[in-house]
Amino acid sequence: MATLFTGAPLRTFVRNVTARRSNPFGFDPPCESFVPGYGDANAHFHVVGDHPGVHGGTETGYPFTGFAASERLQRALVAGGLLEEAGTPPVVDRTYFSYLHMCVPEGVPSPRDYADQTAFFDAEVRAITAHVLLPVGERATKHVFRHMSAEPAEDVDMGARHAAEISGSGWLILPTTDPAAWDEGDEAELVAALEALLDRDYRREADLGRFLPDDDPYMVR
Repeated sequence: MATLFTGAPLRTFVRNVTARRSNPFGFDPPCESFVPGYGDANAHFHVVGDHPGVHGGTETGYPFTGFAASERLQRALVAGGLLEEAGTPPVVDRTYFSYLHMCVPEGVPSPRDYADQTAFFDAEVRAITAHVLLPVGERATKHVFRHMSAEPAEDVDMGARHAAEISGSGWLILPTTDPAAWDEGDEAELVAALEALLDRDYRREADLGRFLPDDDPYMVR
């Protein structure tokens, strides 16, 4: 990694120079089979899922692949401008995919199982430093609300939160209901929200150049 500029408070914003798309940070979780993060390590958009048994990848090795619902999400992201092409893997453009629980579970992961994976996920979120987080489904949305925003994380109404922007602690958050439960209008609503987002400056940056002796911009996260 090469340092690009410093961010506040007490955090360095870095530009990742790795060209690896799959598992760019070389995570090695304590399990036999896992689905690592995939995408642009300098992504503006970070799509957050639950685990491979819910959102796919147990057979393909890529998050949000192999399930009809995940493929539907990919198509919506293509239509909304976050992917160049759907597929296994998708052709990414400023987008990164990962899971709260990257290990392929035997059955339903326990709260302890999720807790054991938290360090990997949180490190990944902060390494990517995307401007926009897109948590998919209730569990991912609750985690993002709890740790990356001031929003209450209990009793989240996903129907009301779907494709509705929320300002987080350094991120813009766009929750998405699980695509397996989408009704007729949910896909179109997400596409419209993404198009509107891309039509404006969504970046979570501030120009601190006014505090410097010259007129050069000094953008921080």
